Amino acid sequence: MYIEDIQFSLWADFIERDYLDGEFKELISKKIINGATSNPAIFKNAILTSPAYKEQLSTLNGSAKDKYEALAITDIQKAADILKPLYDVDDDGFVSIEVDPNLCDDAKGTIAEGERLYKTIGRENVMIKVPATTAGFEAMEALSAQGIHVNATLIFSLSDAMMCAKAFAKGIERAPTRTYTVISVFVSRVDRLLDDKMALAGLAQGKLGIYNAARIYNIISTMNVPFCRVLFASTGVKGDAYIPSYYVDQLIGSACINTAPLETIEAFVSHADKTEKLPLNEEEIEVYLLSAKQAGIDLEKSLDTLKQDGLEQFKEAFSQILKELE
Repeated sequence: MYIEDIQFSLWADFIERDYLDGEFKELISKKIINGATSNPAIFKNAILTSPAYKEQLSTLNGSAKDKYEALAITDIQKAADILKPLYDVDDDGFVSIEVDPNLCDDAKGTIAEGERLYKTIGRENVMIKVPATTAGFEAMEALSAQGIHVNATLIFSLSDAMMCAKAFAKGIERAPTRTYTVISVFVSRVDRLLDDKMALAGLAQGKLGIYNAARIYNIISTMNVPFCRVLFASTGVKGDAYIPSYYVDQLIGSACINTAPLETIEAFVSHADKTEKLPLNEEEIEVYLLSAKQAGIDLEKSLDTLKQDGLEQFKEAFSQILKELE
């Protein structure tokens, strides 16, 4: 844990082969991070820009997706092995891999792929990442019921977060072993979409993403789903509107996780802010969200737009990888 007293974890939102052999191990040994996450965009950047994959790629046959999976699985296995000592002492030690984003509306396909990836990777400290769609909720329940750890991703709204929690609660009831799940709430994208509108309405910028995430954290915490935590994602800052560690600084709370890009982690650790910020007062959250609504900002519609955009971005990243590997 990054902050042991409140069980606050910091995970690296980055995977790349050379990094796993170097800086990744260093961050773990310094007790800065205790987990890792990946997504199609992260793997696209790694596989298409790093020379570290060329040797293995030259040995691969089969379809473009077969090649992608072989490369990604090798990285996930390596990360899982490095993290396993943490997992063995119940200090997280998880690494996540996402199912094919094109399966986001296919429950059976998502379940089958999640099962196959988990079995092929063969590491118990792997989390299968599933997007928060109607099909995804079904898959989350089915996978967690088998004892497969699941990372529910692309969550922007409270309603989607609650659907994930309910799916996990049902699945974990049937799980043969202790099964861990996380509900990944995306934060900074909310402000990037709506900050200009907030400014025009005379409201504070850089707050809507925080308040939305804090509300989700508060409600999910009261649902008491066993071994399920809120994970704050999309916590990097674009541009210079806020300090680089802004979305980590503001979301330090008990029994939650923040997964962040390496530069964000470096900025956060450098000023050593370990002040607990969550939970935020419910009345404070509601007053701010009401002021946004009264200013004509349709938050729920905006959050749904962000989710759909996120799904399309992951599909596009995945498509670009496969096109290059054909």
